Amino acid sequence: MKINRISLWHLPLSSHETYHMADGKTCDTVETVILRIDTDSGVSGWGEVCPIPHYLPAFARGVAPVVEALCPVLIRADPLGVEALMETVNRHLQGHVYAKSAVDMALWDITGKVAGLPLYALLGGRAVEDMPLYHSITCVAPDEMARIASDAFDQGMRQFQVKLGADADWQADVERLHKVREAVGAGPLVYGDWNCGASGLDASRVGRAVAHLDVMLEQPCGSIAECARVRSATGLPMKLDESAHDFASLMEGHQSGCMDAVALKLSKFGGLSAARSARDICLQLGTQMCIECTWGSDITTAAALHLAASTPARGLMNTCDLSHYVAPRVAPDAPDRRNGRIAPPEGVGLGVTPDLSVLGTPDFIWN
Repeated sequence: MKINRISLWHLPLSSHETYHMADGKTCDTVETVILRIDTDSGVSGWGEVCPIPHYLPAFARGVAPVVEALCPVLIRADPLGVEALMETVNRHLQGHVYAKSAVDMALWDITGKVAGLPLYALLGGRAVEDMPLYHSITCVAPDEMARIASDAFDQGMRQFQVKLGADADWQADVERLHKVREAVGAGPLVYGDWNCGASGLDASRVGRAVAHLDVMLEQPCGSIAECARVRSATGLPMKLDESAHDFASLMEGHQSGCMDAVALKLSKFGGLSAARSARDICLQLGTQMCIECTWGSDITTAAALHLAASTPARGLMNTCDLSHYVAPRVAPDAPDRRNGRIAPPEGVGLGVTPDLSVLGTPDFIWN
């Protein structure tokens, strides 16, 4: 079996509501990149990466040039043995892990289809039947955020990510956490996320003002050292996201004492291969994990769900159904949330079938 063609699409994904984060970051309509790798045996694999503007060093229109640069080592290559082929890819072109994540995902999809197994069976085996979801709440007026949280609670959600800092008003952030905590009552997990957009001073003021509440903080500042100082000043548990992107940063977060939880996003690490290794390290460190990606449709969501389903419950804090937040839905057979939880697709490989009528004509084809 050899790779004989690679196709790439750019597709706009529109959020059901504009999604506001700290430091001017927003998600309204964001371009996702969808990749299909075809083989001479007729088996195809799908991958996807969807960078959020200004969020991480990743650019949707940068994916196609990277894939083109990789064609000399991908076209005519054997797609099986994903990690060995990705080693060749990384020797051929260093960096650009976000673009490589779509390639890695598509190779795993092919491997699962050839094996006749869902990806979770190849990523460690089915460890859980279904996974808890978190519901992410856009940073708007505190009363509106409380209403969103209450509606999601009524639909079975029990974990809530409260976006903070969009108006650079630390007292409003205190009110947001108070009102969401009150709206969902005692017990559910509530955490406030600045996406690196807060100063250490403001994050510490917020954390100290809500220290009597059962809440967690997420990535207030850009560096692990700054986050560790906030963790120490507030005494509140902390989740790392943007600054945890490779094995060295995972170890730094753990040693700094500010990585009670971590977001393992596929595109930050370079795909399922590297994210699986990161998952296994976090299991050894005792760190709770949110297994997801930056943004995306049904393809990315399916990949994250397979990795989450193969993660022991002791290490899995939650996952995210990214495709729930956007339109269009790319794969009609993709799973949906139910009572605050979700199960991985049951088909072989990724287990989702993208609708070519939604994707349209590829923007690039290499063979």
